[in-house]
Amino acid sequence: MRSLTLVAILFAVVLFLYRRRALAEKSPAAQLTTEQIKQEWRKLGFFCELDDQNRAWTLTGSRAGLLRFRDILLAYVADPQHAVQSAYQHYGPYGSLEVMTWPAAGFDSQSIRGTVTDLARLAGLVQTKLAAAKPESTVVIRQEFAPDSVYGLRLDVRDDFFDPASADRDRLGAATKRPEPKVKH
Repeated sequence: MRSLTLVAILFAVVLFLYRRRALAEKSPAAQLTTEQIKQEWRKLGFFCELDDQNRAWTLTGSRAGLLRFRDILLAYVADPQHAVQSAYQHYGPYGSLEVMTWPAAGFDSQSIRGTVTDLARLAGLVQTKLAAAKPESTVVIRQEFAPDSVYGLRLDVRDDFFDPASADRDRLGAATKRPEPKVKH
């Protein structure tokens, strides 16, 4: 009986900490300039945003940029610190994208989560889906990863010249221009 009570208390503490993080405001660090934010999106390789209305994490980028998400997942699962339940890592200039180690695979308004095995499987799904994706297409992953999840993952595939910073309309105002194609002489 005592061990059951201890497990219940431990579960309540973990749940409390998880929900408390959900309430934290996610905004760029005050010291980041507009140019630094743009560079962070470019370094990440894709723009990400949570679409609560359509219940999806939307990642927007070129195929190569979106494959960086696969790389992020693989690096996450390779780090032994992420093997424990409730481990997490934030990505992007605002820290809004969260990958979390959790017993059940899923997407929600807080994170993309699962066991390290689940997250490695998600990396494989991203790679497979992007191999067949054409620019200006959308790939949705939910059923194959977490059929009971209320949210999903939407990969918005753009052309090879897409600048992920240009998708940050709310904070940067789409002020970046598409680079001119390279012409061989």
